[in-house]
Amino acid sequence: MKPMVAIVGRPNVGKSTFFNQVTRSRDALVDDFPGVTRDRIYGDATWNDIPFTLVDTGGFSGQLDDALAESIRHQVFEALAAADAIIVLMDGKQGLSPYDRDIVDTLRNQRKPVFFAVNKIDDPAQEGALADFFALGLDNLFPLSAEHRFGLGDLLDRLVAAFERHEETRRDEIKLAVVGRPNVGKSSLLNRLAGEERHLVSAIPGTTRDAVDSVIKREGRYYRLIDTAGIRRKGKVTRKLEKFSVLKALRSLDRCDVALIVIDAAEGVTDQDISVAGYAYERGCGCVLLLNKWDLVVKDQHSVRRFSAELRAAAKFLAFAPVLTLSALTGQRVPRIFKLVDTVYAQYTTRVGTGRLNRILEQALADNEPALHHGRRIKFYYATQAATGPPTFIMFVNYPEAVHFSYQRYLINRLREGAGLNDTPIRLVLRPRSGRKPPAKRSKPRTRKARKRRRSR
Repeated sequence: MKPMVAIVGRPNVGKSTFFNQVTRSRDALVDDFPGVTRDRIYGDATWNDIPFTLVDTGGFSGQLDDALAESIRHQVFEALAAADAIIVLMDGKQGLSPYDRDIVDTLRNQRKPVFFAVNKIDDPAQEGALADFFALGLDNLFPLSAEHRFGLGDLLDRLVAAFERHEETRRDEIKLAVVGRPNVGKSSLLNRLAGEERHLVSAIPGTTRDAVDSVIKREGRYYRLIDTAGIRRKGKVTRKLEKFSVLKALRSLDRCDVALIVIDAAEGVTDQDISVAGYAYERGCGCVLLLNKWDLVVKDQHSVRRFSAELRAAAKFLAFAPVLTLSALTGQRVPRIFKLVDTVYAQYTTRVGTGRLNRILEQALADNEPALHHGRRIKFYYATQAATGPPTFIMFVNYPEAVHFSYQRYLINRLREGAGLNDTPIRLVLRPRSGRKPPAKRSKPRTRKARKRRRSR
């Protein structure tokens, strides 16, 4: 595994800006409003050809009156415990703060390397602002500007020199994005899957703002779990931060293999649940539908069948997706998620041989021929698989625009049946056979005499 570096500091000192600059990404939300980052955010970085993992954390504050402050503080200490090195960021414009003293006192006896940096020093002329920080009794301070990358190289040179060169072992990961409406239990489910409190959990809707990655290993296989912000209706999203959070949640669907769509079973299936499922379907993700908070449902022997039927009726486009009832709070049936994910992922990455694929197509055409198009028979010549993730099939046909969507759905269902692809989305592309020329248009006679001559023929 790569060495892990945690970034800590009081709120609004530029930790997320530093994180984005070093990882060369925009994974961490940045805003002038303090306290934007709440969970631990992981990112891959490389300096001097040495790879490492950078961890952004929430603001370290001594004020615990806020409902989330104690949870954020817990996340910071979890990151410190797991880190191989620590970077403490302080604010050169605001000056020394009592919270800076608290952080320094907390980290004085750390045996792992700790680097103290004063951010927002935009040019060498401003390095006089470091004088106040030397009162902390620190031997070495790194002046830098994360926004303008001033002084960043000096700090990173010392950082990578502090830990031994690690050889990163390449590993295949299944990327899982946990999506749903606000407050349906996404972060609780992630913590249950990870086996530890990695993600902030609160009854306050909108607690999660970033798309937060964490990697776990289970039975020899790696899973990258992506916790996302709750996706509300467009008309309900007003604040800038919330808009960015929703965009990052939707973007996480573009990079995941399987979307775990969490639905609050206690509230029932809502229109917004179906909209979130539609976002995943449009992006071609494998999908697993999770009815969470099952422990709160008043049940009888037909409850599972009734809820599943309601969900299937509302989201007919996800008829292929497995449905599981569970409780993230109690852990009921949560381990079954991995078995479902493995099944979906195996089909999601399946490649069907051309010979087998064309035999399936030939049998489907023999059982149910396509309709005529302007009195002419629609002919399917052959089929081939163009891609996986999801399985994408190209069928060459003489009149692709004339194949009705209901017949396309029939062909997809036959592909599912014949190739064993019952739990994955399938994309079907119809194309004209190369070299086929469109029928020549007959020119309209210009004169009455010419039109009469044509009719007489």
